[in-house]
Amino acid sequence: MAEGGRQLLSIEGVSYAYGSRKALQRVSLSLTEGRFLALLGANGAGKTTLFSLITGLLQPQGGTIRIAGQELGRQRARALASLGVVFQQPTLDLDLTVAQNLAYFAALRGLAPARAQRRTVEVLAQLDLTERRRDKVRALSGGQRRRLEIARALLHEPPLLLLDEATVGLDIPTRRVLVDHVHGLARERGIAVLWATHLADEVAAEDEVILLHHGQVLRHATAAALVAECAAAGLEQAFSTLTQPGKTAA
Repeated sequence: MAEGGRQLLSIEGVSYAYGSRKALQRVSLSLTEGRFLALLGANGAGKTTLFSLITGLLQPQGGTIRIAGQELGRQRARALASLGVVFQQPTLDLDLTVAQNLAYFAALRGLAPARAQRRTVEVLAQLDLTERRRDKVRALSGGQRRRLEIARALLHEPPLLLLDEATVGLDIPTRRVLVDHVHGLARERGIAVLWATHLADEVAAEDEVILLHHGQVLRHATAAALVAECAAAGLEQAFSTLTQPGKTAA
């Protein structure tokens, strides 16, 4: 597909296996600034394995990963510095306040105190959490905790944001608010977003979609194009059609 702007994520022919089980098979994708790319696949499709590779938790057994032009295998620290991540499992300290969680992360990232304080004010305002700054995280709702994790991921101003099943356990209205906010980050702030989900209703018609199935890329197209290809009523039906046994990559 046509691309413009600075390339922030390039994955070329990446493979990974857990013993004899192939989790990813020659997966390739790219992402440029200001784009929202949905990584859509059922549980077990390989989404979390791919995120583990991008974040350096696992090492590719084939292929290359570049983040903001830096090859992850050779320039790990510089590559990961351009990355913000919200993992599927929550990682906040429930007994610290909202501000303390952000301060701890800022220290780990090596942010100067003045910058850390400025960015804390900014991200809490952006995520509508300013009034909860002094509250312990365990007092927040599930949606507020997810917003805090997004705020934390954005604290060091990364150009690339990864979210792995970020709405798990949230109700539908809260999911919609989070999805809309992250779309806004791409559209208004030029952040490149890779959004992994198994929920088709989190993907807008104009969003680009990587359809991942059994560790392989079946399709890379807009959601609207996938719906049209299958003459489906919506993306969920198109997803079901394209992942039927016997379907192959386009």
